[in-house]
Amino acid sequence: MGHMLIEAIGISPDCTLAGALDLAGSPFIGTDAAAFSGHASGVLIHSDIAAGLKNAGVLIDFTRPEGTMAHLAVCRTLGVKLVIGTTGFSDAQKAEIAAASRDIAIVMAPNMSVGVNVTLKLLEMAARAMPEGYDIEIVESHHRHKVDAPSGTALKMGEVIAGALGRDLKDCAVYAREGVTGERDPSSIGFATVRGGDVVGDHTVMFLGTGERIEITHRSSSRATYAQGSLRAARFLAGHDSGLFDMFDVLNLNR
Repeated sequence: MGHMLIEAIGISPDCTLAGALDLAGSPFIGTDAAAFSGHASGVLIHSDIAAGLKNAGVLIDFTRPEGTMAHLAVCRTLGVKLVIGTTGFSDAQKAEIAAASRDIAIVMAPNMSVGVNVTLKLLEMAARAMPEGYDIEIVESHHRHKVDAPSGTALKMGEVIAGALGRDLKDCAVYAREGVTGERDPSSIGFATVRGGDVVGDHTVMFLGTGERIEITHRSSSRATYAQGSLRAARFLAGHDSGLFDMFDVLNLNR
């Protein structure tokens, strides 16, 4: 994702690469952030967060929860706005992010893809139109290196559907089935996870009724779409000094 973001910023007419971060001990520390592309950006990769953010107005963060929380603290101190594409946060970490948004503007979403977020809106509409008589199952596939399951996007899909149905996903989600499970609870939302190969990210939501099945699917073939969505989020933050937003806010889908 770092490479994708740097490439997207490089061709953007209104965004400038101000800094780049990597883990301490990385062999890329001190090298040009765009060296992988064969071009020089003039921006060196840092492991020191404050140094990397010295000239930045917005940090785009695709790391892991512990990394994001460390970045959050420094962004809050420096007044740097934050786009968070990381997933797998605990409730306590989410609360800490919300608290920080009182001081800095933050866009946080489990998936920055414009297409995924339009898909979420379609799922909300479908759930409201079919509140009864349809069983809901969410199937997601990702590459073998993904460390969390279900994906943050799949969970967001479940949250959007549950919210549209007046339910709490914590009360109706089913994440595993094995053995004699008994008849399916019609109020449940099921999840299935596939991991393997180099799958960027596939998500299918099935509304299974009597005599028909509706499937709404989004497939990612490149991480470039996440980078472009992230830049849209960064542009959105230019108009806000504080607050916690998601991609529905960025794309004006909350109406």
